[in-house]
Amino acid sequence: MPEILVLYYSRGGSVAKLARQIARGIGEVEGMAARLRTVPPVAPITEVAAPPEPEDGAPYVDKRDLRECAGLLLGSPTRFGNMAAPVKHFIDGLGSEWASGALVGKPAGVFTSTATMHGGQESTLLTMLVPLLHHGCVVAGIPFTEAALNTTRSGGTPYGASHVAGLQDAPEPSDEEAQLARALGRRIATLAAKLAA
Repeated sequence: MPEILVLYYSRGGSVAKLARQIARGIGEVEGMAARLRTVPPVAPITEVAAPPEPEDGAPYVDKRDLRECAGLLLGSPTRFGNMAAPVKHFIDGLGSEWASGALVGKPAGVFTSTATMHGGQESTLLTMLVPLLHHGCVVAGIPFTEAALNTTRSGGTPYGASHVAGLQDAPEPSDEEAQLARALGRRIATLAAKLAA
């Protein structure tokens, strides 16, 4: 069964919760499945190597996941209007995958979470799209035909799914945020199925 890679980094749990909603949306498309993976944390000075597998949540990504996937959804918390360092570090190490065209022609989308409404959601999503374009992905967002995009008072943008965690770092997405995340998962899975045909 073709799989959509849902690849993310989550520190407070918000992005991981969005990833699970996206995976639910992927599962709603007949013949498609989600493969949840995360990137390991990075530090300026590494004193202890990260464990080979995280203690909980999704396993760490392997570059083979990129070659095997039928589509990609990339998620990160915002860091000053940009993706978090672990996501950027992983992307920066994909030179051979870029050269071999591992992601060329595969549909892709992005998702994020911020502490505040104006914490850089859209700029983070846009900066995550740039490397996907360089990799030859067929980039897709959320169209305004999704009714919740017109009514949301928190996360959700045409550039990708998003969540406003608030200053208390509440990881659970609102009903509209979850609905839009599932819609993005369905959209990428549907595009992957059409492109495969």
